[in-house]
Amino acid sequence: MGQLKNEVFICLDCEMTGLDLENDRIIEVAAVRFTIDEILETFSTLVNPECPISNEALEIHKISQEMVANAPKIEEILPTLFKIMERYPIVGHGVEFDIKMIKKAAERLKFNTIIGNSIVIDTLRLARHYGDSPSNSLETLARHFNVSFDESHRALADVQVNIEVFKLLIHNRFSNLDQILKLLSFPIKMKTMPLGKHKGRLFNEIPLQYLQWAANMDFDQDLLYSIRTELKRRKKGGGFGEAANPFSDLKVD
Repeated sequence: MGQLKNEVFICLDCEMTGLDLENDRIIEVAAVRFTIDEILETFSTLVNPECPISNEALEIHKISQEMVANAPKIEEILPTLFKIMERYPIVGHGVEFDIKMIKKAAERLKFNTIIGNSIVIDTLRLARHYGDSPSNSLETLARHFNVSFDESHRALADVQVNIEVFKLLIHNRFSNLDQILKLLSFPIKMKTMPLGKHKGRLFNEIPLQYLQWAANMDFDQDLLYSIRTELKRRKKGGGFGEAANPFSDLKVD
């Protein structure tokens, strides 16, 4: 592949009614076609989900039921979205879930789409490789790189920040797209749990039963790799029995 400055990318972000792939729906989508040097095309719209918005989602993006009541429905905006996206690599922060939501919406409507076959560059995973930010959230990365950040968590604002963070994550580190994809083809061993009730804890501090449960969940490849690596370490070190016994480090006189 040619130089990165000649590549065209799509940065994508969606806001949803919640995080259930089957039952929740998209309420806002933004897609920006860009190169390293310029913005080529911008698409952003609210979407009427035709279902309630969860309180948890409302707290994050502040998009109310009233705001989407007169917005276009998903079937009205998908053709435009797919035309903008075409076959370009998709950039986004934890973008696999956004892609799954769009693909699921298309399947419900029996729309033909190639979105599931697109090249994906997840800036969350790039940030894990980068390793110098205090955390890998988009907001923290923006502050780390001194990129202006809109705390509204609206789709277009997040895309605009994401593009700048992406350019800084790859600056002077890669010369072509193949190099980025090669790096991202390998799982990354994470230091701490990024979510759930054990968020922020080192993997070797997390109870065995929780790790065994988490190892079978639909998490991203880095998290699953990190969980399964810790399980293998405990099994190899004979720590399975100890980890399962909360009194194992108490001495009996």
